[in-house]
Amino acid sequence: MKIPVCSLAVLAFVGSALIPAAVPGQSAAEAFTATASVSEGGGATAPVRISIERFTTEKEREAVVGAVKSGGTAAVKAELAKAKDAGTIEVGGRKTPIKYAYARPTGSGRIVTVVTAQPILYLGAALPSPKPKAGFDLGVALLVLDASGAGNGEFAPAAKVDTNEAGAIVISDYGDAKIWLKEVAKAK
Repeated sequence: MKIPVCSLAVLAFVGSALIPAAVPGQSAAEAFTATASVSEGGGATAPVRISIERFTTEKEREAVVGAVKSGGTAAVKAELAKAKDAGTIEVGGRKTPIKYAYARPTGSGRIVTVVTAQPILYLGAALPSPKPKAGFDLGVALLVLDASGAGNGEFAPAAKVDTNEAGAIVISDYGDAKIWLKEVAKAK
């Protein structure tokens, strides 16, 4: 199932007060593997490993959501800079600290959102040596998982966040091509 990043962002960041902050039975530490896939520009794939050591508390989630609404990417980056590392995301042998890892239950599984306080890599414009663009200062991965921990998702290795006119959180990626996370599975 392909869900636009902005739709997943709304689901992942803005939770209903009726939905619990943690998924029952969720362990404190877990890891996932996936294949990042870009179909445009001749296509490319890369292995991704997301290792979560701790999940974000409800209080921390509220602070990040408030930062998005009050100041966009810059405010989120500042908020995340204060946070303890929650794990790592590894792409191409390079590990980047995760500062935000939040899980929300869905009907048959959950959505896990991880955010880094720095870009993971710049993929897209001006390959093979893409340059940083102002404001694309975060990395975001969204995993849509079933009850067994398998699923798919989206990956924005250099992203910015903001809100739209309706107040929904929107994630914009540095590159023009969507990066899908395929074959997401719990790591052994």
